[in-house]
Amino acid sequence: MGVGNKELLILGLLCMLEKCFPECSNGYETKQGKCVDLNECEDWQNKCGNHTSCHNTIGSFYCQCLKGFKNSLGKVNFTGGELTSGQCLDMNECMNNDEICGRAGNCSNLIGSYKCTCESGYTSGNNGTEVCRDINECQKAEINGEDICGERGLCKNEEGSYWCKCQKGYTNYGNKRTPCSELNCDGFRADSGPTPLLGGLANILSLMRNSCLALSNRSAASEEMGDGDALLAKLFTATNAVLSPGRQDRGEDVSVLLSTVDNSIMFIGPQLKKNHTKINTTETDAEIAVQRGNTRPNGLIHLTNENATLYTDWETASGTGTYPGFALAALLSYKNLHNSVNRSFEELKGQEKDGMDPSFQIFSRVVSVVVSNPSTQNLSRSVNITLRHLENTEESPEVRFICAYWNEREAWSTDGCYQQHSNATHTVCTCEHLSSFAVLMALYPIEETFGLLLVNKIMLIISIVCLLLAILTFMFCRSIQGTRTTIHLHLCICLFLADLIFLAGISRTETVGGCRFVAAMLHYFFLGVFTWMLLEGVQLYRMVVLVFNTTIRPLYLLVAGYGTPLVIVIISAIIRPKGYGTDKFCWLSLEDGLIWSFVGPVCFIIGTNVFFFIITVWKLANKFNSLNPDVSQLNKIKAFTVTAIAQMCILGLMWVFGTLLFQDGTMHFKRVAAYIFIILNSVQGALVFILHCLLSKQVRDEYAHFLSCICKPQKKRYSDFSSTNPSSTQSQGSKSGQHTSESQI
Repeated sequence: MGVGNKELLILGLLCMLEKCFPECSNGYETKQGKCVDLNECEDWQNKCGNHTSCHNTIGSFYCQCLKGFKNSLGKVNFTGGELTSGQCLDMNECMNNDEICGRAGNCSNLIGSYKCTCESGYTSGNNGTEVCRDINECQKAEINGEDICGERGLCKNEEGSYWCKCQKGYTNYGNKRTPCSELNCDGFRADSGPTPLLGGLANILSLMRNSCLALSNRSAASEEMGDGDALLAKLFTATNAVLSPGRQDRGEDVSVLLSTVDNSIMFIGPQLKKNHTKINTTETDAEIAVQRGNTRPNGLIHLTNENATLYTDWETASGTGTYPGFALAALLSYKNLHNSVNRSFEELKGQEKDGMDPSFQIFSRVVSVVVSNPSTQNLSRSVNITLRHLENTEESPEVRFICAYWNEREAWSTDGCYQQHSNATHTVCTCEHLSSFAVLMALYPIEETFGLLLVNKIMLIISIVCLLLAILTFMFCRSIQGTRTTIHLHLCICLFLADLIFLAGISRTETVGGCRFVAAMLHYFFLGVFTWMLLEGVQLYRMVVLVFNTTIRPLYLLVAGYGTPLVIVIISAIIRPKGYGTDKFCWLSLEDGLIWSFVGPVCFIIGTNVFFFIITVWKLANKFNSLNPDVSQLNKIKAFTVTAIAQMCILGLMWVFGTLLFQDGTMHFKRVAAYIFIILNSVQGALVFILHCLLSKQVRDEYAHFLSCICKPQKKRYSDFSSTNPSSTQSQGSKSGQHTSESQI
């Protein structure tokens, strides 16, 4: 009984354990003695694979591919692994649906997704996974408080874009998304200037005004753009007519021309079809760059032509004010305008060096820089302009290069422009404002040393003394009297007075009237020297060609020798009275062409004498080869010819170097020419005395006779008192008669 009960008790306990811990099927787990659902998705990645989502069910689960992926076996729900149920692969939405982004979008496939890239004027929501739809720019600008069409423009939305309708008098130059800008057509009025304009310049203003009015009167800012290329060609054709030789010589017209062309470029630039335009004519060379868009452009600007180069950036060109939807930068080079503005240097102050004021001249082409920035006088950043020199010249103590601009007062100024670097061919200028620019060459007077000045004065004094001796010789030496001696006498008188005035008054510039008188006297007497030299050539020609009656009456010689230069000086003084005397020397001015009243006659005389001398030498050669030549007479003419040619070479060579001082050339060349001119001018009197007096045997004999009379006066007087021999007296009388006879011969 005890054993039986014990067994029954164990059996009862086993039955109770089976009820508390029941055996659960798949998909369930035992919790608190009960079978409950097992969540298989807690370890879903091992069960479903990559790019899947797990969904738990009662007693089970199933897997699905994520959005953008599809099962490789085409199943939607699956529970097995990749081997039995397939794997989730990326689905190319762009290939499956052509309209997924709309007609204004481009679809780009991503891993498990895609992205729509919309065209300008469209947008796609939900991070680029929706169809591209139109943006209402007008509404957006109104919400954001933006004025995308300007004060006088009305915004009109259209599919994928918008356009600005401009009121009359305003335009966006055919660029429909550009803010409307005011057109100031009155700025192209030909009668708006202070003085009457040249015909060609008035034609430019009329052309631009008509084009401006035509653009201003359009009913709406249509998409059609004006023919800016054709209008630009017409502008430069008209500009060529104004700049043609002989048409442009007034400073005020130059200023109006520069401003008119600049304003015209500003008007035409936005109408050009290309972003870069180059045009080259006989008088101008231009390059224009334009950037369009609703946002300000950035980056560097590099414009160049044969004569200049511009370095700046688009931020400087467009400015910081209201942006009209386009930015412009232009570089214009005028090929011959520097000849018309090679003056007006009064405002160039502070260029003195060592107490010397320089003279100025234009040393590059005139170049204009045009930008759309309305504040060109207050640029945020300086611009660099490289200008090519008219000729290759290095800076030196006598030369300095200056960057200058043409201001509104029709004068050159250096305010805000600085020289950054110069070499023999180019100068780089940095300027804080924009205008028309050029490189000026400041020429400082050649600094003469004290020794050179002293030698010059000493040799001039020697020259004057020699000329005085020559004048006395020609006046009192009876054995050489004749037409040639008369010519030599007055040539020396003119040269003597010219050298005397040159020595005493060439630098006396304190009194304007006195300086002009000195310049006129120098002009007259130096012309007289060459006039008498011409008469000498005429006389030599007559002596060779005419056998008899070769003399010329002295009255005719005086009228021709002194009357001809007098007429030239009187006419020159009447035409250019202010041309006599300069700031530095009492001589003829170089600015108004008066110098040619001296250089012209001198060149004519030298050329004529060369002709006479060639004929003379040819005739002499023929006569020497004849059967019965008069050798003594021919030798005399030969000597006369040689001295005349030598005299012409000396005087002509001196003024050749004097003329070269005022021509273009290097400073070293000009310095050499100046020294040669000073030396020849100083010694010409001595050379004339040597040629016509000391080299003449007749004159030397007269000098010897004169010196013998001076050296023996006491001996003659003593013999007269000590001797009463009549034969002696008779002998002296015969000798005296003999001397008289020789001198007459």
